[in-house]
Amino acid sequence: MTKVIKNSIPNTVTCLNLFSGCIACVMAFEAKYELALLFIALSSIFDFFDGLLARMLNAHSIIGKDLDSLADDVSFGVAPSLIVFSLFKEMYYPASMEFIAPYMPYTAFLISVFSALRLAKFNNDTRQTSSFIGVPVPANALFWASLVAGIHPILISESFNPLYLLALVCLFSWLLVSETPMFSLKFKSLSWKDNKVSFSFLIICIPLLVFLKVSGFAAVIVWYILLSLLTGKRK
Repeated sequence: MTKVIKNSIPNTVTCLNLFSGCIACVMAFEAKYELALLFIALSSIFDFFDGLLARMLNAHSIIGKDLDSLADDVSFGVAPSLIVFSLFKEMYYPASMEFIAPYMPYTAFLISVFSALRLAKFNNDTRQTSSFIGVPVPANALFWASLVAGIHPILISESFNPLYLLALVCLFSWLLVSETPMFSLKFKSLSWKDNKVSFSFLIICIPLLVFLKVSGFAAVIVWYILLSLLTGKRK
């Protein structure tokens, strides 16, 4: 009985991730972007702790692994897709684009599709035990949620063409499944020599979050991607 309870704890936290992700989807569909960001952030916290608890309790299971991927695709795949879907519906379309305006929002679901592909790759890629290849799905979700919540008036203004947003969707969808090495923030020591990339990342994150506030999270994700590309490291 004790073993059953112990094995259920990580899966319960994973279900909280899924529950929070479902609420994020509703908030996104209703264009309540700040709340969608909040619940995606909560899902990220639950996603961190379910793996941590599984390791601490030695409660790994095939069901837990599959459940985690399903929860992640809702919280970090479907939820950001719905954020972008709602945003596309609010955007200003010039006269030359009016004929495709009803169809543009559906391109947002490329994020869901490529997030699922990313998760399937991650589950079967032994190279990603201590680092990442391609942008992690929680990072991608936080990028979209914080971007839309942070600079929403700019995104729906006449100066921002919907094609720019479509290009971003395609770019980040590709980054999810790309072979781009991404460094990890897992510290084995506190020495600068062993962790200079991670320390450099964290140092720049502070002013980004202080000055850009909500949209600072999107800037942090962009900085993470750029630093990974510049260093070509996974540490």
